[in-house]
Amino acid sequence: MGNDIEDKFRKMGARVKVTGDRLARLSIDVRHDKAGEYFEVRHDPASVAVQVVDVRPGDRHLLLMARQLGPVGKGEPGNSKFLCGHDERAWFVAAVPEAARATSVQDAKDALKPGQVWASIRRHGVAMKDRDRRRTEAFFRQGEWFFLPRPWITVDEWLVLKDEPIRRGAGKPHRCEFLYRVGGQAVYVHDRYPNGLTLGEWRELPETVRGDRSWRVMQRDAHVYVKGAIRHPDHATIRLPYWHEVVMNTETRSRAMRSVAFLD
Repeated sequence: MGNDIEDKFRKMGARVKVTGDRLARLSIDVRHDKAGEYFEVRHDPASVAVQVVDVRPGDRHLLLMARQLGPVGKGEPGNSKFLCGHDERAWFVAAVPEAARATSVQDAKDALKPGQVWASIRRHGVAMKDRDRRRTEAFFRQGEWFFLPRPWITVDEWLVLKDEPIRRGAGKPHRCEFLYRVGGQAVYVHDRYPNGLTLGEWRELPETVRGDRSWRVMQRDAHVYVKGAIRHPDHATIRLPYWHEVVMNTETRSRAMRSVAFLD
């Protein structure tokens, strides 16, 4: 099984190391060694079987499936899918929402587009053959973030932030030249709590932890609009001439995301 997976990763131009680890159950990561980037798949062979169900060498993407062996707990997916591929400058792995029942690379790409993106695609008449481009009339895409045109938006200029980061979890941030937030929930963010804690959750922490000056207050689930230059070390800079709404892909809707160690 390991050699078969290695052959299919090799077809798309990538290296993979598959390791049996009874303690890991399932973990997928993009790591580095002296030869460069490679995928690391660690799983417990007694409880999880992994296989590649689709590979597109020309597109440098494949769909990896992890199948649970034995009984599946209530609410747990029997199969988890992961889109592995190359995006601009680096390899990535993204968990695919189980509800999509993806069986191909294209299914996975489509499932990772949220409803707002599909609505924008229809509104702007983007051809289906162009839906995976990084730039269309309906959106710009940079990694896991989509930017949807909102030229009619007016903002309170004094609330516009400059050189503001947006990020998923503890990943490297995408830095936005100008950013404007509306609504959302205030959360306390720390390196140990990258997704943020509500005020109630933060107050339950020991006083010695709350006293760390690294805490910062951010907004979760706000409507976010950006314009100007959007930069990230793994992606080409994009420049938005007017306000665009920020929407993240659907990976967070997947239970399988907890198996992804990689964060860009």
